[in-house]
Amino acid sequence: MPRIHRTKPRTSSKNFQIWTNIARTASLLPIMITTSSPSSQPVRLQQRWTCRSRAASPAPLLPPPATGRRRRRRLVADSQKTAASLRVRAIAAESEQASPLPEPPPLLTEEEEEEEKMLANYVPVYVMLPLGVVTAENELEDAAGLRARLRRLRREAGVDGVMADVWWGIVEGAGPARYEWRAYRELFRVAQEEGLKVQAIMSFHACGGNVGDAVTIPLPRWVRDVGDDDPDVYYTSPGGARNHEYLTIGVDVRPLFHGRTAIQLYADFMKSFRENMGDFLDSGLIVDIEVGLGPAGELRYPSYPESQGWEFPGIGQFQCYDKYLEEDFRAAATEAGHPEWELPGDAAGEYNYTPEDTRFFAADGGTYLTEAGRFFLTWYSSKLLEHGDRVLDEANMAFLGCSLKLAAKVSGIHWWYRHPSHAAELAAGYYNVPGRDGYRPVARMLARHDCAVLNFTCAEMRDSEQPPEAMSSPERLVRQALSAAWREGVEAACENALSRHDRRGYNQMLLNARPNGVGPAGGGGAPPRRVAAVTYLLLSDELLTATNFRAFKAFVRKMHADQDCCPDPARYGRPMRPLERSGPEVAIERLLDATAPEPPYPFDGETDMSVGGGLAELIDWVFDKVEWIFC
Repeated sequence: MPRIHRTKPRTSSKNFQIWTNIARTASLLPIMITTSSPSSQPVRLQQRWTCRSRAASPAPLLPPPATGRRRRRRLVADSQKTAASLRVRAIAAESEQASPLPEPPPLLTEEEEEEEKMLANYVPVYVMLPLGVVTAENELEDAAGLRARLRRLRREAGVDGVMADVWWGIVEGAGPARYEWRAYRELFRVAQEEGLKVQAIMSFHACGGNVGDAVTIPLPRWVRDVGDDDPDVYYTSPGGARNHEYLTIGVDVRPLFHGRTAIQLYADFMKSFRENMGDFLDSGLIVDIEVGLGPAGELRYPSYPESQGWEFPGIGQFQCYDKYLEEDFRAAATEAGHPEWELPGDAAGEYNYTPEDTRFFAADGGTYLTEAGRFFLTWYSSKLLEHGDRVLDEANMAFLGCSLKLAAKVSGIHWWYRHPSHAAELAAGYYNVPGRDGYRPVARMLARHDCAVLNFTCAEMRDSEQPPEAMSSPERLVRQALSAAWREGVEAACENALSRHDRRGYNQMLLNARPNGVGPAGGGGAPPRRVAAVTYLLLSDELLTATNFRAFKAFVRKMHADQDCCPDPARYGRPMRPLERSGPEVAIERLLDATAPEPPYPFDGETDMSVGGGLAELIDWVFDKVEWIFC
């Protein structure tokens, strides 16, 4: 079982010597206190030394004897000084009793000193729970089996916590404002009893139809009833296909849902979560609230849905053809003096086109380079920023004063990154092209909300693993997104996009978590940059097999900078504090100022805390064979 760090104050031998010198000096300091005489003139007391012995000094020179009026004046002055001296001595004695010199903290051993240095490089590790850990029927799936797996994660691997989707479609499924939290309370209680922290996702999207979706959890039935009557509450493709995964941002402020807007639906859900999870919030169990802002919980448009036939590395399609967003675009174009401008339509191609198959994304003379194309892309990406800002503002009010961080997930759309148009990113709402940073405006928006965390995906991927025809660069994309967060003063976190158990993937995640290794220069102390946390996808039976779990335990240990699990975030530089109110609203023009590109921070070529490579995997293979033979 991992050793739990003690949290009592400690100091090094060097600091202990400083404390000793302070105490010795304090015993020699004169008391220089100024008080007021009856005539309101300050009286300065003579120095009163408290040392035990000192060298003899010559006898003071005595003043000549005073006579008459001069004698009386001297007597009055002496009596005033004596009275003042007695008062000050009494105050000093009282002060000594009330504020004794503090005891110096206990000494650290050399081993503990090194441990403290290395904790500055510690990155907490959370494990994503299965999407269906709470069933569509609002029951905790196999509570006993879950507890056993969580116990292994905590006791054998030393992970810090778990991440769990809190599905809107389950909790408010019975009807408007009818929330049922019983299953999630049971889930959080199990995590708490096993010593794990929780990152809770406010999942306002449906599950099913995306990469890795193993279960189907739709939006609440009563919300879908509204969609049956008005299909334009859903995102819509150029061909009219409705995406039922998330409500279009076109209805953010329209009271279409039994008198409530979409933003109010999300806000009321989060307020109910706080009211019903108050004990878990107060105890510090829940450390992050990741606010769902789109499909798969990510701040993006549903531009590449597998449920509608998309396949990697298709460019995807713009999703702004519901009547509400179409109306918004027409109004924006008219206000800009170009009522003739239209949405891209067929010019942007189909889901599985390449950029060069289209007129809009073509590298040579594509519409995205024209004035009309730039206007559309600015409008499209700005609507996404406004949506994220609105929902996070409501989340901030809902959880105000709780000791936690808000977070938002940004999708790692790495395919076509090396094409001049960045077509797949544009379709998803990230206006990221040469000469324009599409991620720093997102980070600046997050900074308004008490520096909400930017959680980025695809941290496990390498450029060399991608097919050449996809013109992909996950490594460059991760560097750009994390650098954008750090430049705007917000914390970054990362996770893997796809489940994998190989050491090569773990090493890439370790590199992205600490881009310049442990610091400084491997000698302990804080590194130049590190992420706030890493979330590993996914808890599964496959992860817990002997070989895979052995590699995973090594991965967690290296993320922890070779330290045991540390339950106190303050010790590794991430103290929890009450959430403060969001700052003043930031004009969209101010957010767009952040599009000016800057080179990303430098990243090392490989991690300096590797979990091993080919040799380690060979040893894993040997262990597997031995276990297969004898078990």
